[in-house]
Amino acid sequence: MAASYELKASARDRVGKGAARALRREGLLPAVIYGDKKPAMPITIPVKETTITLHKGGFTAQIGIIDVDGEKHQVIAKDYQLHPVRDDVLHVDFLRVAKGSTLTVEIPVQFLNEEICPGLKKGGVLNIVRHTVEMTVPADSIPEALQLDLANAEPGDSLHISAVELPEGCQPTITDRDFTIATIAAPAGVQEEEETEGEASEEEGATEEEASE
Repeated sequence: MAASYELKASARDRVGKGAARALRREGLLPAVIYGDKKPAMPITIPVKETTITLHKGGFTAQIGIIDVDGEKHQVIAKDYQLHPVRDDVLHVDFLRVAKGSTLTVEIPVQFLNEEICPGLKKGGVLNIVRHTVEMTVPADSIPEALQLDLANAEPGDSLHISAVELPEGCQPTITDRDFTIATIAAPAGVQEEEETEGEASEEEGATEEEASE
């Protein structure tokens, strides 16, 4: 499986908040590699390179390589902590990825053909309910994105996971319903017109009832 990034690391024997602060003063941050029925391995990784990798996007949905003192580990980032004020990474948990294993990851959704979408051309608005979908995927073929085609979407349409052609071996973790990915909201004028027509119909029905009494 191809790795999307590689970070140099060193084994870490110092633990605790004081040690973490000392590492950050050196431009390093604490991290850990765990999983695959092996002992957890505390490591240090460079703050700058890790922060750049994170902000490229897809950090928790891409396979990476951590080179620990010359020994390479294939991993995926499962959790990370950011500084409350700055965007610097403070800590990362990496999961070892074994060949043939499956992973649960958040896969981003891409919307295709927005420029020709009938619902949008008629003044509708794309309301995105889910920017990502949690999926169970093969570790050696994690999809970059799920693609939802808007070419035939009309105002008022709801677009569900069933409208997405799922990559082979990939399944959403939600299996008990056909959940919504996005909707095409009708133009405001159309909504107001429909509401007015509905109110008029109710008033007409009430008038007819009063006349028959």
